[in-house]
Amino acid sequence: MWRCPPSSASWPKKRRRWSPSSSKGGSRKKSLGRKTIQMKTDCMPSPYLDHPILEKHVSEGGSQSGLNYAMASMQGWRTEMEDAHTCMPQLSGELTEWGYFAVFDGHAGTTVAQYCSRNLLDHILATGHVKPNEEPEQVKEGIREGFLGIDAHMHKLARQDTWDRSGSTAAAVMISQHYIYFINCGDSRTLLCKNGQVVFYTEDHKPFNPREKERIQNAGGSVMLQRVNGSLAVSRALGDFDFKEVDWRPQTEQLVSPEPEVYELKRSPEDEFLILACDGVWDAIGNEELCAFVRSRLQVCDDLRDICTQVIDLCLYKGSLDNMSIIIICFPAAPQWSQEALQKEAELEQHIEMKVAEIIHMMRSRDEDP
Repeated sequence: MWRCPPSSASWPKKRRRWSPSSSKGGSRKKSLGRKTIQMKTDCMPSPYLDHPILEKHVSEGGSQSGLNYAMASMQGWRTEMEDAHTCMPQLSGELTEWGYFAVFDGHAGTTVAQYCSRNLLDHILATGHVKPNEEPEQVKEGIREGFLGIDAHMHKLARQDTWDRSGSTAAAVMISQHYIYFINCGDSRTLLCKNGQVVFYTEDHKPFNPREKERIQNAGGSVMLQRVNGSLAVSRALGDFDFKEVDWRPQTEQLVSPEPEVYELKRSPEDEFLILACDGVWDAIGNEELCAFVRSRLQVCDDLRDICTQVIDLCLYKGSLDNMSIIIICFPAAPQWSQEALQKEAELEQHIEMKVAEIIHMMRSRDEDP
């Protein structure tokens, strides 16, 4: 994904406000040897702060069926916090054995992400396809219809009211007694760790993916700079109605589609934990690395909220410039805190400190600045 340092003038990560073929305000050429590059003359406000906002919002909870979860979010380098989330470890009514969790990564505003965090589940349940005696294909169809339904509803609201021009990705899971339903629309991501390995993860919806690019081109658009019409960095999202204005095309055939991909996976006693996170996390750390990190932390830390904040701090240290939100959901088979693992970590830290002290002493003996 396109990146720039926080100190430089840059464009919002999800949506650019111009494209090379239609930029306004003129341009100038700057010669660098034999190369010539185009530079914009008008200055846009940077979407990044001079210093990151490090305050974290955390929560935790559980269900009678043995699920435990925690979430954490942080604004980071961004000028606005556009992420939202939903954590419902135990639904009501006939679905008390079901849980629902979701992260929404907003862009170009907060309206769509916040609206979806409050209302998406209601639209899914209103389809009538999610029932205690579940039929996986019916549940998946209900989820799909719920996404299309809330997007159509928001489109009407956006035309009637003064909404911002925002959009949002969505990564969610619905958990029943027998299945985990993985739901993805955009480039937030969910993974399942089992027996210490990543056994499933959702695929990001990027404009340059062959299937996504074909739909974009069929809708009269193009993929430039790995973005839809050189502007939007995801090919599926809720909202983003500027990309959904071809009235005669179905919702799923617009430049940007609100249709989620939904997969079901049968639950296993060996399932350890799920991770849902926005791309501010995934841009900085890979699936296997994050799985290993969380698994190691579970053995030395008994506060799941602390582990979530440690992931965010790690991603910030590794260079993430985006808002960050993460939900970790633990099953009964998740690694447990142990005195042995804690002792090993203490010994490793002591060994590292000793080695660092030796290196500093050696450098100073050579009159070198450590």
